[in-house]
Amino acid sequence: MNRRFDIPCRIAIEQSEEHFHAHVELDGDIPIYPGDRVRVHGDPVQVRFGESVIFDRMATVTRAGPLQRAWTKIAAYFDLGELYEVSFTSGRLK
Repeated sequence: MNRRFDIPCRIAIEQSEEHFHAHVELDGDIPIYPGDRVRVHGDPVQVRFGESVIFDRMATVTRAGPLQRAWTKIAAYFDLGELYEVSFTSGRLK
């Protein structure tokens, strides 16, 4: 497998009261692994509030090497704590 390759992709962006997202789907269901990078080509896109757009572009996928992949997995494990940080204070002053 090549370390870097170009592939078509579809971008879906929505900015509304119900949804605020930007999704990139690579053609052919190419898997992306920890440490891999995906760069979508083209000019920046602006979506106004209440709009939803879908368009096609090209993307470059750069595969991570074994060390980068391992480092990404280790770093992600320690960053996970930020997702479930909790406080046991009542939030009230006495």
